[in-house]
Amino acid sequence: MALARSSRHRGIDYWPGFVDALSTLILGIVFMLTLFVLVQFYLSQEVTGKDTALSRLSARIAQLTELLSLEQTGKLSLEEQIAQLRASLSASEGERDRYKGLYEELGTGTATAQGKVTELSSQLDSEKRISLRALAQVEVLNQQLAALRRQLGALEAALEITERREQESQSRIADLGTRLNVALAQRVQELSRYRSDFFGRLRAILGTRADIRVVGDRFVFPSEVFFDTGQSVLKAEGRTELDKLASVILELDKQIPQEIAWVMRVDGHTDVRPLPPPRSNWELSAARAIAVVQYLISKGVPPQRLVAAGFGEFQPIDPDKTEEAYSRNRRIELKLTER
Repeated sequence: MALARSSRHRGIDYWPGFVDALSTLILGIVFMLTLFVLVQFYLSQEVTGKDTALSRLSARIAQLTELLSLEQTGKLSLEEQIAQLRASLSASEGERDRYKGLYEELGTGTATAQGKVTELSSQLDSEKRISLRALAQVEVLNQQLAALRRQLGALEAALEITERREQESQSRIADLGTRLNVALAQRVQELSRYRSDFFGRLRAILGTRADIRVVGDRFVFPSEVFFDTGQSVLKAEGRTELDKLASVILELDKQIPQEIAWVMRVDGHTDVRPLPPPRSNWELSAARAIAVVQYLISKGVPPQRLVAAGFGEFQPIDPDKTEEAYSRNRRIELKLTER
């Protein structure tokens, strides 16, 4: 009887600490499960939006890697706790076996000792069930960690594919840009050749008129060749000159390949002096350019090859305020250019 009481007192000192350890373990498992659910929720949110946020793939991969590290750390901690629980379980089983041996030696035993053994057996069974649940949770964590690794691998593969496609696209764009620049340069060279031919023929038919000048890539005619002062109706002399111009343009249209988008631009300019109301220099310059274009169209020049533009007094070639400067600024310019 004294031995039984001594054993009961020893059991009362041992189990409260053991129960605290079990409670701590259960709280740790609940915390890990809660953390895992949160991780799963945020991970699913991140994966769902991957199609619209490729630029954030690298950041997400880093975040997932950190979460994986945390999960692995938690798993190791849980495995250590399970190992400790198993050690405690083994010690309890040894204690139970010792009590059973004492009971068998006593022969008849007592009701108190039998109750103690039953209680120990029940507690050991409970500990086994807890250990099994913990092992099952560890297995689930292992499976989820494997799934996380697969998802990380898929994201990394998608990122590599995206980067490779972007590099290929950049290479194709650069190649297309180079080819386009070469093609444009060829078109410019071809148009320059036809422009030189056009200027040469136009000089030949216009003769040596001192009032018609070549400025850069443009033929410059004084407005007085085509129009009376302040008027936009072509004079007879102007129509004669435009007949010559139309014949050159028609010959040129036959020679230039159709794929070259060229136009003859007719620019009207006035001097700075204002016109009597209600007409303005804008209107006069535009009306004169349109009159030239309409006459060329009447001579068979395709309309899609002509452009009329009015610049008013805002593009002078001589800034002086003299009659001579005003005369130079009142002009019609012809320019062969691209559309």
